[in-house]
Amino acid sequence: MKRIFSTCALPLAVVTITLTISGCISTHGIGPASQPMAANHLQTDSAIAQASLDAQWPAERWWQAYGDAQLNAWVEDAQRNSPTLAEAAARVRQAKAMAGITEANEAPQLNAKASITRHKWPTDNYYGPGELADVTNFDNNAALGLSYSLDLWGREQSATEQALDAAHAAAAQGRAAQLELQGNLVRSYIQLSEQYAQRDILQALLKQQQQILNLAQKRFDHGIGTQLEVSQAQTALPETRRQIDGLDEAIALTGNQLAALAGKGPGAAHRLQRPALALAAPLALPARLPAQLLGQRPDVVASRWRVNAQARGIDVARAGFYPDVDLSASLGFSGTGGGVLEFLTANKLGASVGPALSLPIFDGGRLRAQLGEASAGYDVAVAQYNQTLVQALKDISDQLIRRRSMDSQAALADQGVAAAQRSYDIARVAFQRGLTAYLDVLNAQTQLFREQQVQQQVQAARLQTQASLVTALGGGVRAGSDSPDPTRAQPAKPGLALLRKGQAL
Repeated sequence: MKRIFSTCALPLAVVTITLTISGCISTHGIGPASQPMAANHLQTDSAIAQASLDAQWPAERWWQAYGDAQLNAWVEDAQRNSPTLAEAAARVRQAKAMAGITEANEAPQLNAKASITRHKWPTDNYYGPGELADVTNFDNNAALGLSYSLDLWGREQSATEQALDAAHAAAAQGRAAQLELQGNLVRSYIQLSEQYAQRDILQALLKQQQQILNLAQKRFDHGIGTQLEVSQAQTALPETRRQIDGLDEAIALTGNQLAALAGKGPGAAHRLQRPALALAAPLALPARLPAQLLGQRPDVVASRWRVNAQARGIDVARAGFYPDVDLSASLGFSGTGGGVLEFLTANKLGASVGPALSLPIFDGGRLRAQLGEASAGYDVAVAQYNQTLVQALKDISDQLIRRRSMDSQAALADQGVAAAQRSYDIARVAFQRGLTAYLDVLNAQTQLFREQQVQQQVQAARLQTQASLVTALGGGVRAGSDSPDPTRAQPAKPGLALLRKGQAL
């Protein structure tokens, strides 16, 4: 019975003292004023409602849907060699190490120190004329110290959880950097593919213009054409060659951009072959929207971890208002005089053990200011999380609307090219037979060129939209599998940590 009483005496005494004098510094009136949004409470639009008819997530290697082996290899190389991802990975390791440092404060601390000193004692009013006056001897000591914080109010535990939440946020930010790199590289690769396609159109146009020039020259040589027609046919050639040269420059610059994204030098761009992109399969979406959609985005997950970390920061600041109780013990040897190791004898041994209590009473408002800062930081994190949710839902809706529009525009662009091709063929044959003027051929050719350009632009936009939609959905990186517990997004109620510690005792 006495043993049980002695075990419970310390925590009971601490609680009694705390309840007696806790009114010295009050937390009254200080606390967070914001609440995290629930994703399911955000209003969705018809685009998201229609998309909810599908039922699967994007694949983790979502860029493989474009069916280009070169693109697959470059994305994999980029993820291995990118300095941006290397920096993100280093930040994750740094955050984990900081969490380890914080967690170490919860464990018992054992330290040892020793010193062997040869000391000459002076002769003065303090030392003399005692035995040490004008004496040179050894003044040695060795000690072993043990300390342990009871952490009755959970300050150390909350600090550890805060550091761990920050590490989770860093990991989610790393995945966000990975997703951004993937999206930027895929979009640049699609741009490169479009530039090659536009160059093909210009090459075909140049060939047609040369053929028309030859035809105009033949008509003039046979006396059925005019010098004006020959001059008009010659005028278009330099401009087309200039545009081809501009596309060659753009292709080279895009290659350099891809090389930089992949963490390579510009020389790597020379090994790039022409892209061979295709959209192998439509993107399927999850059935439950928008909560599952938003839960897969790394930026949303990182924001949720930051909210949790700030909530634990409030717990740390609030625990500072209560007594801090540490247990400490020491064991050591000390001695002056004698041999170099004589201080290690049994009669030189000393020991101490006992609790140490510290309690804030008046601090000029420092603790209240710290709690206010932590509460404001929580409100900032909540506001950023809510804004991230709103922006994420907008991004998804925007890309769904664009995808539906691009499908319709692609069909219309194909029809436009087919109609322009028929008009050009008719005008060319009529000009060859002398039934129409060269201007009609030029107009038809210009219209065909424009329609072909639009067709390639729409096709590139479809591929770009597909990439943007996948990244808006989280890119298949499964960041949502490492999400915090929603119940921990609020600061703990006062006294909850004490109950956990009391149960442990």
